[in-house]
Amino acid sequence: MTLPDRVAAWIADDPDPAARNELQRLLDAGDNAALTERFADRLHFGTAGLRGPLRAGPLGMNRAVVGRAAAGLTAYLLAQQANGPVVIGYDARHGSAQFARDTAEIVAGAGLQALVLPRALPTPVLAFAVRSLPAAAGVMVTASHNPPRDNGYKVYLGGPGSGFGAQIVPPADAEIEAAIAAVERLSDIPRSTAWTWLGEDIVESYLDTVCGLVPAGPRDIRIAYTPLHGVGGALLTDALVRSGFPAPLVVSEQAAPDPDFPTVAFPNPEEPGTLDLALALGAQADLVIANDPDADRCAAACDGRLFTGDELGVLLADHLMRRGLRGRYATTIVSSSLLGALGAERGLPYSETLTGFKWIVRAGEDLVFGYEEALGYAVAPSVVRDKDGISAALLIAELAASLKSEGRTLLDRLDEIAATHGVYVTAQVSLRVEELSVISRLMADLRAAPPHELLGETVSTVDDLAPDADVIRLVAKNVRVVVRPSGTEPKLKAYLQVVVPDTADLAAARALAAQRLDQLRDEVSALLH
Repeated sequence: MTLPDRVAAWIADDPDPAARNELQRLLDAGDNAALTERFADRLHFGTAGLRGPLRAGPLGMNRAVVGRAAAGLTAYLLAQQANGPVVIGYDARHGSAQFARDTAEIVAGAGLQALVLPRALPTPVLAFAVRSLPAAAGVMVTASHNPPRDNGYKVYLGGPGSGFGAQIVPPADAEIEAAIAAVERLSDIPRSTAWTWLGEDIVESYLDTVCGLVPAGPRDIRIAYTPLHGVGGALLTDALVRSGFPAPLVVSEQAAPDPDFPTVAFPNPEEPGTLDLALALGAQADLVIANDPDADRCAAACDGRLFTGDELGVLLADHLMRRGLRGRYATTIVSSSLLGALGAERGLPYSETLTGFKWIVRAGEDLVFGYEEALGYAVAPSVVRDKDGISAALLIAELAASLKSEGRTLLDRLDEIAATHGVYVTAQVSLRVEELSVISRLMADLRAAPPHELLGETVSTVDDLAPDADVIRLVAKNVRVVVRPSGTEPKLKAYLQVVVPDTADLAAARALAAQRLDQLRDEVSALLH
């Protein structure tokens, strides 16, 4: 079939008039370059679901692509004889509410119960609902912290085991992808309006549960907060007040949901400059907290210093351990290994998993805490089997208030941990590429000829995690480098760790760690180019 014929067939089957007109204009103009870009392939469904730019055609996020995804998911659930409703949530991005309605109509059209969250809400509320209802599956329409031009489609599954309420992993992703590919004509898929809006009681249940995670204690803390134009603002403010904290100071320019994210170049708290407004407001506060747009991640700062994801993960884990919370603590192979040292000291089980919360939450039935360095924290995995920026923010506020009552800060607690276990510092090196083949070539080169030294120390271990994961881990004395392709962007990423065990002079140890980390960053940058 020629390209114009394929485009015409897609137009005939597309339920969205605006998308049909968009493609027809390109077809009428003979813009084969633009059409080829959109029809060279299709968005493929994987463990991260779907994510892509908002545009018409099979290589974009649009109603036709989402409808096919919903039909494939529904077919998969029917084949699995899954029990329970399908819960559907959405954020405030362009197209999210419509994508949620399309999904609900297709799920209901297949005879399954479709329940839609009452309004645009954070991803953790959807993950909570899957476990609490309980559901056969959950769908969250969000692109998280991606640029405004993107949207996405995450799937959570019910069922027994540690994955109940977690994002999908193989082989479910491949089976859903095959069911999507089997959809011939979207217009032949039955739809029904017999789906149900959930009430605010599901939001109240979530809030009651996460607020119950914070025990009574000091609450005298001034918090500056930004939801980064996302959907977490009202919910986190409510959670803080219900838990006894003063209402936070909120960055007014970023308080309301806005799918265009007008005040930031990139709505990711990890990106330089994104939290400038929050840090400026934080001059009037003891603590700064930020959520990403779907509020599944959480960033924090005090005294004008942003914490890394590893630092916050260790602070939260140490806080829960000091509280006496026993069970398994887990992180990923690219996160700081300091969590393992904390667990070993206290006789607690510890796991390292592949990258992503879909793996962290499957570390074991006894999991009580998990985190990843990309600002994701599961402080109550029995409640939300995924990262949750709302509950994490509550625990950060609780810890900061408790320390303040003793005349100390989160930075002081970090120093205490470092004095006992050594200074662990981490960083990333990223190489963005135009052609994905460059990443494949660089990974092949690294496998064929890994470096013999890092920071002058002999590389003692080279772990190649293929075929389970496209990851290479290099270990030398007090140095670790993990290299892998990004799962969501055209990037090759290297995760760096340096440890300085001698902390007799803590300030000198921190300075040495920073110096060695800079040197390692230069070495790895040269290695990846």
